[in-house]
Amino acid sequence: MSIFQVDAFTKQPFSGNPAAVVPLTQWIGDDLMQRIAMENNLSETAFFVPVAQNVARSPALAGSESSAHFHIRWFTPSVEVNLCGHATLATAYVIFNELGFTGEEIIFQSQSGRLSVTREADGKLTMDLPSWPPVRLPEYPESLITALNREILGVYQYRDLLVELEDEATVRSLQPDFKVLQQLGQSIIVTAPGLKADFVSRFFAPNLGIDEDPVTGSAHTQLIPFWGEKLRKKQLYAKQLSKRGGELWCTWMGDRVRISGHCAFFLKGAISVK
Repeated sequence: MSIFQVDAFTKQPFSGNPAAVVPLTQWIGDDLMQRIAMENNLSETAFFVPVAQNVARSPALAGSESSAHFHIRWFTPSVEVNLCGHATLATAYVIFNELGFTGEEIIFQSQSGRLSVTREADGKLTMDLPSWPPVRLPEYPESLITALNREILGVYQYRDLLVELEDEATVRSLQPDFKVLQQLGQSIIVTAPGLKADFVSRFFAPNLGIDEDPVTGSAHTQLIPFWGEKLRKKQLYAKQLSKRGGELWCTWMGDRVRISGHCAFFLKGAISVK
């Protein structure tokens, strides 16, 4: 099997969020995909196969078709997840730039429904993803305050817990107690208004085997409607303040969001499993 590694949401290697991408002509076993993801030891490994009408052709689908259709799945080192934005962006980059697809749009079928990625004139890739607006929780575990050791302005939830903090400096300086966060059994988004961005965030997921994810597309399906409503803006610029860092250009469209970003190619290799 071929394998690619791409840094998503950045123009420069060694920043953004690295994802492994494995093209397949047909699905392999779930256990093998999980073991490959564990061996890669990245926050996510994406696997994809052509949908039925494309099976007779190469996964590259080189040609003049305007769109290509695939099924996609994502695995952390420990579990399968229902949506991963940065690995979807990285997969589209591989299909466009390494596998020779010359069309305009890549459509993925996934556990989170239909996702699409288009290539922009400035080199960015734009994902069309579901919008997951979080709802404010009337109460939340005291252990969340213990784990973050910061004043919390509000806690919201859709898939993950979204924690609103005072400002960018607070988000940047956080040093969470990951053992306490893991006991919560949920992934945590922390966010605040940005100095040079509309909003900033970080993402902690020790429950998924990832203490901190460098740049998290799926978190922004929740952050975009949250900040879009709060700031009364449809177009937003976001930064994720992990050590590697990343930037995202976002559009809130009601029940959908668009997230744009660059990718940087890192490596191509081969997996040998006997």
